[in-house]
Amino acid sequence: LLDVIRESCGLVEFHDVADEARRFLAMPRPPAQDPGAERQPAAARGSPDAARRLFAMSQPIAGTLAERYLACRGILLAARERALRFHPGCYYRDLVTGETQTLPALIAAVTSLDGRITGLQRTWLDPNGNGKAPVADPRRSLGNLLGNAIWLGMEPGESISVMVAGEGLETMASLRAVMPALPAAAATSANHLAGLTFPPGCRRLYIAADADAAGRHGIERLSQRAGEAGILAIVLRPQLGDFNDDLRHLGPTHLATWLSDQLAPEDARQFLTSG
Repeated sequence: LLDVIRESCGLVEFHDVADEARRFLAMPRPPAQDPGAERQPAAARGSPDAARRLFAMSQPIAGTLAERYLACRGILLAARERALRFHPGCYYRDLVTGETQTLPALIAAVTSLDGRITGLQRTWLDPNGNGKAPVADPRRSLGNLLGNAIWLGMEPGESISVMVAGEGLETMASLRAVMPALPAAAATSANHLAGLTFPPGCRRLYIAADADAAGRHGIERLSQRAGEAGILAIVLRPQLGDFNDDLRHLGPTHLATWLSDQLAPEDARQFLTSG
């Protein structure tokens, strides 16, 4: 809880974090301690260590509100993804009002290619099961994100020849719904997508676009970097707003058919499971 409070409130000193925790839990202040007593080192604000601790405090998503949230978005394979976990009471602080509360959250690990957790993304959920929590900013990330990603369907250190990358977790998980054997990377933002580190052996990179132009610079920069590395970059475009819209409103068979015309023929044969 202290690590989550430290990150959410932007606090640095341990005594400030402890005071905020006592206020939140309505606990009395403890008696004064010997100033020479040794203290346990705390994770730095927003650090990879803080991300690892929060991930360790979470649980597998099978049977949880996180699995239900994803299933309502047409994503049914999420329980198999080791990067995804659930926290039943993740600390949330409104950055404008300062009000605090605990809410259930989908926790997604951001990792390097060797599997080290360098950060994570928190998506706070409505306790009643109605999508994201009704708060001002229901999704936040922490840790070292640049070059790393929420990796789906890839083992640490694995050499892969074909993969798909994009910004959002739901977008990438939607593509995995119809191409479950294709490794995917959710970079969490356009800027982080532009700086994604390529796995060893990658020779063909599909980049998931949205219908709007908001992430265009990330796609263009990633495509340029891929070309410089000798990797063929191919942009995949949705029929509706994004690939999760396609999955939910048009269905997996229609999505697979739509993708089949955009994939290299050998990839369509290898990865598509419907259509």
